[in-house]
Amino acid sequence: MEIQRVEPFLDYFERVRERTRRVVLCIPPERLEWTYKPGAFTFGDLIRHLGAIERFMFAENAQCRPSRYPGHGRELADGWDAVLAYFDRQHRESVEIFARLGPDDLARRCATPGGARIAVWKWLRSMVEHEVHHRGQIYLMLGMLGVPTPPLYGLTSEEVHARSVPAGEEASS
Repeated sequence: MEIQRVEPFLDYFERVRERTRRVVLCIPPERLEWTYKPGAFTFGDLIRHLGAIERFMFAENAQCRPSRYPGHGRELADGWDAVLAYFDRQHRESVEIFARLGPDDLARRCATPGGARIAVWKWLRSMVEHEVHHRGQIYLMLGMLGVPTPPLYGLTSEEVHARSVPAGEEASS
């Protein structure tokens, strides 16, 4: 679906970010730099990555500027409070940039770091997919640690199953 006005997209993106932040807040602070294997992203790396990539790649490219992605290392933010503040600050700055995009800006083509030229609205849509991908990683890693997480949309899969009508039966109104 083409994004023609930025305001509805930003409303949607804020809801996506709220769900991501809700699961980020489940990370035990003492496990911030934990990972499941050497060389893989830690929780802290994932949070810093989401903040940095949104601001310094997606927001820069949406303005038809080159990526300035600084990586995801601890030099960007270290410790629970600093990492969360970094994540939130980069998001605020990005949203301020995105809010200035008009219909013509959304329709123009930007260059991705890989050299592809795509419409800015498609680039913003891929930003959301990128965030959801990493949110899934956080859910999985928390599951590996046995940390309870909130259901994504208010119900667990078991609750949805219990409220569903078996195949072949009609729902009564």
